[in-house]
Amino acid sequence: MVFAPGLGCEPLDVTDHALLLLLAGFQVKHLLGDYVFQSPYILENRRIWGHPGGLLHVAIHAALTLPLLLLAGVHGWLFLALLLGEAVFHYHVDFVKDGLIHRAGWTVADKQYWWVTGIDQMLHQLSYLLIAGVIAY
Repeated sequence: MVFAPGLGCEPLDVTDHALLLLLAGFQVKHLLGDYVFQSPYILENRRIWGHPGGLLHVAIHAALTLPLLLLAGVHGWLFLALLLGEAVFHYHVDFVKDGLIHRAGWTVADKQYWWVTGIDQMLHQLSYLLIAGVIAY
């Protein structure tokens, strides 16, 4: 059950089944946002803080997160906090990862490239678990 006093939300009854569906939705959202809707423009520029390419990437993710939160029944300040928090976190995880890879000159042939990419993906997935946990709480 969700209850966030003062955040404009009344309690939500969230079943285990609904949480699993929400997490599945986040998996699809992540696939679309990080792979299907990527472009060379986005990939080349996410390492430059404030660049429109990185902002476009996070806008795509926010647009994909929005319906998931609405379907979960989240609204009010909690909705805004989760949507904005996920977008800011996602943006900075990618910014740090892409900057590190670029500065180090790592390519797909380097094990460090894959370590950093794996950490990036793990952090995104953990953020989705955190969102589900907040909704379930």
